[in-house]
Amino acid sequence: MADLLKITENTTKHIVDMPDGPLEIVRHKNETQLITGFLQPIVPIPGVTPIGELEVLDALGDSDFLVVDMREPEWRIKGTIPESVSIPFSDVAQRFSELGCSRTSSGWDCADAKNVVAFCNGPACPQSPIAIAAMVREGFPPEKLFYYRGGMQDWLV
Repeated sequence: MADLLKITENTTKHIVDMPDGPLEIVRHKNETQLITGFLQPIVPIPGVTPIGELEVLDALGDSDFLVVDMREPEWRIKGTIPESVSIPFSDVAQRFSELGCSRTSSGWDCADAKNVVAFCNGPACPQSPIAIAAMVREGFPPEKLFYYRGGMQDWLV
C-alpha cells in the first residue's frame, strides 16, 4: 500500500458522512509530489489573493510585481520559475527593502511596495504561507500579496 500523506497537520484521512455510509478520503504519495507536507488553505491570510499559472505569467512581465520563490535555497537550485527572485520564507520579514518597503523608526513603510507573488513547492508546502503570515504581521499589506498555491508542483506539470 502507498504511503499516506497528511491532509491537515494532524490527520491522514477525512471521513465524510454520506447517505450510503461514511466515505474515507485519503491522499496517497506518488512520484510527482515534491514534498510530503499537509494541505494549505487557498487563502492563507485574509486579504491575500490566490492566483494560478496565467496570473503568474502576467506578473512576470509586469514591473509592479515581483515573483518570489520563498523556498529554502536547496529547493531553488533544483529548479524555479524563470525571473523569480529568491527570498527564503525564513528571511522575508528582514528583507522588506527588496520588496519596495522602507524602514522607519516605527517599523516598515510598505505604501510603495511591489505586488508580491509568493510561491513554494505546492499545495502541501507551508513555506510561502508561513512567509505571508510573517509579512502581514510585520506590516506588509495583504492586498499586495498574491499566493500561487500550486507552486512548483503545478509549474512543473
